[in-house]
Amino acid sequence: MTPAGRFAPSPSGELHVGNLRTAMLAWLFARSAGRDFLLRVEDLDRARAGAEAEQLRDLEALGVTWDGAVVRQTDRGAVYAETIGRLSAAGLTYECFCTRREIQEAPSAPHAPQGAYPGSCRDLDPAELEFKRSTRPAAIRLRAEVTEYTVRDVLHGDFTGVVDDFVLRRNDGVTAYNLAVVVDDAAQGIDQVVRGDDLLPSTPRQAYLASLLNIPVPEYAHVPLVVNSDGARLAKRDGAVTLADLARAGVSAVDVRDLILHSLGLPAGTLEHALAAFRPASLPRGPWVWTGP
Repeated sequence: MTPAGRFAPSPSGELHVGNLRTAMLAWLFARSAGRDFLLRVEDLDRARAGAEAEQLRDLEALGVTWDGAVVRQTDRGAVYAETIGRLSAAGLTYECFCTRREIQEAPSAPHAPQGAYPGSCRDLDPAELEFKRSTRPAAIRLRAEVTEYTVRDVLHGDFTGVVDDFVLRRNDGVTAYNLAVVVDDAAQGIDQVVRGDDLLPSTPRQAYLASLLNIPVPEYAHVPLVVNSDGARLAKRDGAVTLADLARAGVSAVDVRDLILHSLGLPAGTLEHALAAFRPASLPRGPWVWTGP
């Protein structure tokens, strides 16, 4: 299987400038290393009708090309179920009946981040388990055997993060992101993951799960986000931040592409033209403040 990088948007709406910048960076990272570049639609629970087509159109408008067919997570439920079954057979899962509020209000382990799972359902006795099954459906959690794990990131170096008993399948039957992304990356031969640095804290969980499944851990590069003038992560409420909105304001997709390349210290023009000047070590390390074109 050819080594590959990827971009994996959720089709919840149009991509904004921050999403598009990350897609361009993922493309540049992959192509500069001779990797294939794949596209995966992460549509497990946040799909909006027509959003996937909009996103693909916007990527093409910027010159982001991909190899092979687009993969959709909703086509891969059987693979996720088989993986959870293997983990369960190895004694590495358990049923959890906690609500989000109960988790937030429960005492947490020392130094654990807010929201880390405190293990409330980890060791239920048979009577407790039977009673809770009668009250609400269960999520499936990983029975983690470590409390932290270290990953290596191209831009951030070694990063050690908390690993708790995270959810593998929600109580509504939907596979959780942390499991799906690990399984899908392995199936597609993804050995390089480039994404926003807001996802760095969850990466040790994913790398740890990969180790349990005997899956090679990919090379990670968590790139800086695009933020608004207040320093908050860019969102669609920040005005004209999608290609469609910017086009209505007279800013073309080519203009947006060149603005993004300029923010990365790269020459304007096609992505193939910028590729010759692309050096990961030379990328800006801070967020890009979007104030409009």
